Amino acid sequence: MLASLRSAAVFGVDAVPVVVEVDVSWGMPIFTMVGLPDASVRESRDRVRSAIRNCGFPFPEHRVTVNLAPADIRKAGASYDLPIALGILAASGVITLDNPDRVVLLGELSLDGTIQAVRGALPVAVSARREGKVAVLLPAANAPEARVVSGLRVLPASSLREAVEVLTRPLITADEAPVPLSATAAREQRSTEDYTDVCGQAMAKRALEIAAAGGHNVLLLGPPGGGKTMMARRLPGILPALTFDEALECTSIHSVAGTLPAGSSLMHCRPFRAPHHTISEVALVGGGSNPRPGEISLAHNGVLFLDELPEFSRGALEALRQPLEEGRVSVSRAARTVSFPSRFVLIGAMNPCPCGFHGDDRRQCRCSPGQLERYAARISGPLKDRLDLFVDVPSAALGMREGEPEEPSEAIAARVRRARAKQSTRFVGARLNAHMDSAELRQHCGLERRGATLLRKAVQKLNVSARGHDRVLRVSRTIADLEESANIEAEHVAEALQFRAVQMGSM
Repeated sequence: MLASLRSAAVFGVDAVPVVVEVDVSWGMPIFTMVGLPDASVRESRDRVRSAIRNCGFPFPEHRVTVNLAPADIRKAGASYDLPIALGILAASGVITLDNPDRVVLLGELSLDGTIQAVRGALPVAVSARREGKVAVLLPAANAPEARVVSGLRVLPASSLREAVEVLTRPLITADEAPVPLSATAAREQRSTEDYTDVCGQAMAKRALEIAAAGGHNVLLLGPPGGGKTMMARRLPGILPALTFDEALECTSIHSVAGTLPAGSSLMHCRPFRAPHHTISEVALVGGGSNPRPGEISLAHNGVLFLDELPEFSRGALEALRQPLEEGRVSVSRAARTVSFPSRFVLIGAMNPCPCGFHGDDRRQCRCSPGQLERYAARISGPLKDRLDLFVDVPSAALGMREGEPEEPSEAIAARVRRARAKQSTRFVGARLNAHMDSAELRQHCGLERRGATLLRKAVQKLNVSARGHDRVLRVSRTIADLEESANIEAEHVAEALQFRAVQMGSM
């Protein structure tokens, strides 16, 4: 007998349909699997056999052939265990499935028949809805994330026997409304970390406010103990809440990467990723034989913090150039090219020299001029050119807490929300000033005479590139939005140039 069931394969952050065909015929008791399965899929033979028997079902003592179609797509992972097991039971006549072509199945089986959580449940649910399927049967731990897809019935199961009971009942269609954003993503849990904890450093906090408002990239340059890491970790607290579409994108990426906690639904906090400087290029940008998202994609719609920036490998840093420019990263393999979204705010932090004390009035630097030059050269010119704001962060002085209380994060966040509201009316879609192209720069970043003269002289004196010129305009537009000004004034350009001049003077 032949049974045909539906599953899906995840590539990048998307899923494509896979048909699981199972044939049980007379012959030697051999379990054969075709359809370009990888090692993890081929190992499912032993898991499926043990799970079927330990759940009290007979395993056929005949020839079992499993085909995963289409055959030109490599199948990876253990999520095909459940459809293969159900297909064997249906093909051997043990169970009768009701409308198997209308349900998408996925789940990893343990030897005792329990169903384990899998990666990519949300992209599979989105694909099932797009293909017109009625329901998706998946592990109970993955059910909350799949329920955000409207018009699709989610059938959770904790074991193979429970899955059999669900599928042998008449399938009643029912549209399930998406999880309300007010109950998930909009319920922003503010971190206990607040900018009131940061004493002084007004320039750095101003730069981070501009970065949050316009989606700009920042480099914090200063000796140890100045609070660079402390300020960067508080940046998500001034960013606005995720919209529903942003939350869906972030959740899909983390679902594919396997970083979504079991039983969780939509992500409600903007991601903050801070990888160690020993990270490899593949782990940072994504890749592998079966490409998966890296840290820059896990930081999508959030913050990527790279502490000790010059200590990262040259290849890893240079791989950031395309994502910083385009907001996506493409991973090419012989069989397929996968694209991951990677639109994030980059916050880099570095010391001014290898010992960390160059320019510090209280501690003496012991680095030679050659060491200083080699250390600064670890960050290439093209990468620096893709950063918008450069900030000197001096070492914090003792006794700074005795002055006026610092501005809280909520006050800064209110200004950021107002600035982003202006951008939402200016652009179509979830775009920010940092993402403006040339045509939008001409349309929205016109300068009056004083501002144009100031920018022209600064470009000549500081030897700013054409890309740097455009980035100054984008930052100026964000500063104007924070000041609730319809036009970019000369003082807005001057402030933007002030953050650009640090690059030319210190590096």
